[in-house]
Amino acid sequence: MTIVTLTLNPALDQTVRLTEALQPGEVQRAEEQRTDAAGKGVNVARTIAAAGGAAIAVLPLADDDPYGPLLRSTGLVIRAVPVSARVRTNLTLTAPSGETTKINLPGGALDDAELDAIIAVVIAAARGAEWLVLAGSLPPGVAEDVYARIATAVRGSLRPAPRIAVDTAGPALAAAVQAEAGGRPDLIKPNEDELAELVGAAALSGEDEVAAAATELVRAGVANVLVTLGGAGAILVDAEGALATPAPRIQVRSTVGAGDSALAGYLLADTAGAGREERLRQAIRYGSAAATLPGTQPPSPADLGTEQLPVRAL
Repeated sequence: MTIVTLTLNPALDQTVRLTEALQPGEVQRAEEQRTDAAGKGVNVARTIAAAGGAAIAVLPLADDDPYGPLLRSTGLVIRAVPVSARVRTNLTLTAPSGETTKINLPGGALDDAELDAIIAVVIAAARGAEWLVLAGSLPPGVAEDVYARIATAVRGSLRPAPRIAVDTAGPALAAAVQAEAGGRPDLIKPNEDELAELVGAAALSGEDEVAAAATELVRAGVANVLVTLGGAGAILVDAEGALATPAPRIQVRSTVGAGDSALAGYLLADTAGAGREERLRQAIRYGSAAATLPGTQPPSPADLGTEQLPVRAL
């Protein structure tokens, strides 16, 4: 089955690996640099494709944008919608310890006609798909409720419609979760900080508080909440309750894209018919594998660790 992703605000990810910890205000040396065609939905699609899954990435892309050849060189199946603005650039600085500092630019604006064209392409691409992933930040000029609008349009146009996952943050995530049933996602994947903001908490301390916050969202109508906790693992909450698993022991190289790969791992397990425990395990395996790779590089099954990950109910 096919998984379709939409990235409204793609980015050229430029990753610079420093020779020592970041020292603001100082001149520093780097030992490595790479540039990846990225953006959250693109990252999800590339990870799925690397695992042999069927993925289609929908994104806005100007005809003369150098992002296009770089993305096409990966072999990913894309549906590019012509727009006037070029893709933004994000800069990532990684220290030898794995600590990551990111500088993300806002991206080019989309006008109403361009957005309507993107939604039409999403609907066409999602016909017969099992999942549609709406992921990433919103470019200037796009309303905060756009993901709910797209979900409603897809469900109103396709029978059967794909299940919908949303991976974003801030007002865009709140608007998706608070939408009417037709626009609400089947799955969200916040990290711990994004979940705290979503439920109006200053912070969430420990697994029990994370699980309680996610349970609020399930009771409000979001079927599945996958919360990534970085090196502490991940938590999955659905109508059956809350599950937690730790992260495997790894050597971190870059955390950029790790959450996107975690979502891809979950979806790969789901489309293979796996139960909730294995879906959670695969999420953390893929997310952790991505963190062992340089830049925004999608992990393949060969990159997954062999450590047995226990899953426990909370």
